Amino acid sequence: MTALRVCGLADLKDDEPAGFQVGNVPVVLVRQGDQVYALADVCSHAEIALSEGEVTSKGLECWLHGSCFDLRTGQPSSPPASEPVDTYAVTIDGDDVYVDPSRPTNR
Repeated sequence: MTALRVCGLADLKDDEPAGFQVGNVPVVLVRQGDQVYALADVCSHAEIALSEGEVTSKGLECWLHGSCFDLRTGQPSSPPASEPVDTYAVTIDGDDVYVDPSRPTNR
């Protein structure tokens, strides 16, 4: 699979998670300035949508039990999660944001 257009860069607000279905993969995007991070939109601890959480100094926090995941690596930075979530390559072309959900970048 190739990268798929997900949204416009202007559609993403800084530090506000946004959930999307990219192909058949649920993905959460987080914008920080001109950088956009893509992670699997499922907490590895409780299978809750991470897009419903919030961005903290530790990363993307799951609202249910407080697990945080590093935006770059998907690694958990606080319990109770002990397994990482997948991360995906993001390409920005003009105002378009593309994600390739077929190849996690952290495996």
